[in-house]
Amino acid sequence: MLKLSKLTDYGTLVMTVLAAQPETMRTAADLAARTHLGAPTVAKLLKRLAQGQLVESIRGAHGGYRLARAPEAITVADVVRVLEGQIGITECAVHSGGCGIESSCSARANWRLINSAIRHALEAVTLAQMAAPMRGTKSGAQIHAVTLSRLNAADRTAVGKV
Repeated sequence: MLKLSKLTDYGTLVMTVLAAQPETMRTAADLAARTHLGAPTVAKLLKRLAQGQLVESIRGAHGGYRLARAPEAITVADVVRVLEGQIGITECAVHSGGCGIESSCSARANWRLINSAIRHALEAVTLAQMAAPMRGTKSGAQIHAVTLSRLNAADRTAVGKV
């Protein structure tokens, strides 16, 4: 099964809550309560997201966490990269030289195409779109339609084959 780690799933959830009201400062405890996640998990996520420059922390009585950029300027791919590293469905889709059969592999080009489609799909969805259902502005189907319209023809073909 191909899937993101739970930490990345939870990180996307935390970022979506921040994106729903980007002007509002949120404490780690508040984010833990809103996401139904453990406070230590949220604290760990916020630390990594701050190191990745996706959130900023403000100290003091009125401090907390908020997005470092507008929710329209942060993509799901940004969150995945900060929490998982470079987006790659297979090692050879990202790096050369890590496989003994690389020079004769007939699947490598297709894995790269699939990897590109997945990366572009993640880059096409912003935190603003992820937060839209929370704001009541767009349905998941509308977000899906916008995302697909942003993919180029080659990526749409690759996604359809996956």
